[in-house]
Amino acid sequence: MVNLIAAPVDLLQSRSEFPRRVEIHSNIRIPLADGCWLHARAWMPEGAAANPVPALVEYAPFRHRDFTAPRDALIHPWFAGHGYASLRVELRGSGDSAGIPRDEYVLQEQDDALQALDWIAAQGWCDGNTGMFGMSWGAFSALQVAARKPPSLKAIIPVHGTDDRFADDIHYKGGCLLSAGLSWGTLYTLYMMRPPDPELSGEVWRQQWLKRFDACPLVLPEWMSHQYRDDYWRHGSICEDYSQLNCPALIACGWADGYTNAALRMAEHLPEPSRVLIGPWAHTYPHLAQPGPQIGFLQEAVKWWDRWLKGRDNEVEQLPRLRLWLQDSTPPASSYEQRDGEWLGFEGWPSCAVYRRRWFLQPDRLEDSMPEESVLEIESPLANAIDGPEWLPHGVGPELPVDQEAEDEGSLCFDTAVLESELVICGAVEVRLRLRTNTPVGIVSVRLVDLFEDGRATQISYGLLNLVHRHGLDKPEPVVPGEWFDLVLSLNDIAQRIPRGHRLRVAISTQAWPLVWPSRQTMTLELLLGKCTMALPLLDPEKIGGLKSARPDSAAIPETLSLVWQRPVKRERTIARDAATGCVSRVYLKDDGAFRIEEHGMEIDAWGSLTYRSRGEDPRTAEAEYRYRLKHARGEWNAGVECEVRVTADAENFYVTGEYRAIEDNRVIKRRVVEQPVRRKYV
Repeated sequence: MVNLIAAPVDLLQSRSEFPRRVEIHSNIRIPLADGCWLHARAWMPEGAAANPVPALVEYAPFRHRDFTAPRDALIHPWFAGHGYASLRVELRGSGDSAGIPRDEYVLQEQDDALQALDWIAAQGWCDGNTGMFGMSWGAFSALQVAARKPPSLKAIIPVHGTDDRFADDIHYKGGCLLSAGLSWGTLYTLYMMRPPDPELSGEVWRQQWLKRFDACPLVLPEWMSHQYRDDYWRHGSICEDYSQLNCPALIACGWADGYTNAALRMAEHLPEPSRVLIGPWAHTYPHLAQPGPQIGFLQEAVKWWDRWLKGRDNEVEQLPRLRLWLQDSTPPASSYEQRDGEWLGFEGWPSCAVYRRRWFLQPDRLEDSMPEESVLEIESPLANAIDGPEWLPHGVGPELPVDQEAEDEGSLCFDTAVLESELVICGAVEVRLRLRTNTPVGIVSVRLVDLFEDGRATQISYGLLNLVHRHGLDKPEPVVPGEWFDLVLSLNDIAQRIPRGHRLRVAISTQAWPLVWPSRQTMTLELLLGKCTMALPLLDPEKIGGLKSARPDSAAIPETLSLVWQRPVKRERTIARDAATGCVSRVYLKDDGAFRIEEHGMEIDAWGSLTYRSRGEDPRTAEAEYRYRLKHARGEWNAGVECEVRVTADAENFYVTGEYRAIEDNRVIKRRVVEQPVRRKYV
């Protein structure tokens, strides 16, 4: 669900006047060589036809005319008002673009973008220079298209994107199958089945819609079938060759987002003069995101565009290579409006200001000294992550992990002594383990926890590894039961203060459901202490003063789009444990509400629920159910889509079952049944 704005916009500085007056062109068709076209909306500075300007492109499939219109209105007018033609372009087969939808990030999508950039650069209102930006899908698009080196593209600003589609995307984590990818695969297909707008398409809208509904790929089984880093995932992963991305990139991400690891990898590997900015944010643009503080992202972006598309010497190259928000310790909560902290700047990454301190895992504790060898055993409860986080928080509602007491009870826990001085963690915590298992497949979950003096426990970071990927995500190999082996597991990158008087905990478990799908067998894991360590990346306290960076400008926005709300946004997360039946469940209500866009009268209604349940300790009882509804209406016209999809598994296969429905005049006019097994090979 992508049309939400996390921050309360009425509290942000709103501007209606800019250096240039803004004109809106809402029905642009960009022709493609095969006769197809991409639909676009453009915000332009007045007079661009006589005095051409650079053009900026946000390229994504989420319906700029209605679904993302409220968010688009808080971005594109700002750029137009500062002298850029800013376009929101729909992918082939989505919104009011022609053609049939495809899988995500396919080669055709990139080829279409290259043609669109060439067309835009050749228009009379464009001076021949283009930039690309976007959040999530739009970030992927910007990175992937930039790697193709289109001649007009001079700079990009990807927000919450990744360089590696298998290691750090919504599908897998450490080779473990993410439940977030199951919900997204279900919803993505529904998104692409939505009808075009009759106001633009005319009488053929219904024919186009039903053709789209019938042809839309059921992507979820396809994603689930690629269970290691094969060519399917290498495509579109710019980490295959960072040198191909040679246009200046301003990378932005947030600690509460799922893509943070990619941001620091790009800080390390992208060529100059690219820059990276990491705040406390969840999966939303930095001027609209929670947790705050929000920043003046639009001002930052204009400076970036001015330097690389207009050639202005505004010293953006003097910015640190990496700016990040160092978070203060915070009690556990399922959501935060703000995260206290401060901005730090690094001239390079990895930084010489960061050193590693190693602790050894000893029974119940972390110590500086190596212990005598001993063995500890763990077999975690199946639903050990029932109180844990969503993989991709959006900063709206209860999405973050609550107090870790319950998860810690199902884990092997190793605690430091009470800290006598503050620790400042900056980077990826690394855990080295020597272990053996009784099964050929299994999961290891490691969490880093901040223990308060009163016993409260906040998860700082976590890491996961499907043990068949212990030699690499592209080299799956089952474990030999009973044999000792070594592995290195990196937790998610983080920048976090741990105060004096607190303790740190490393918690190791063998289950992380429903964050990831459980292995086909219940695994018992043995750790060989004396060979297990945890290494923290720490900032030297004496160097922190020299790293302090100027805070970005305060968040500001254009005027909000005129909406009439018919049902408010609602977010709920309900966790239930039935002692009699052994059933454990977690249900998310994700109601994006209903509203009417005053500009053209379109009414949007978006609602969803996600249910995860299991019974007892048998991993074959795990199941996920997804229900979504997306409705569009104007006057007497109404059309929409809805679905119910269920994912289950036994030892040999996953089973994706359910139904997608096209709805017109509040009745079902077409159905597509889903009933597809997926072979379990490595998960």
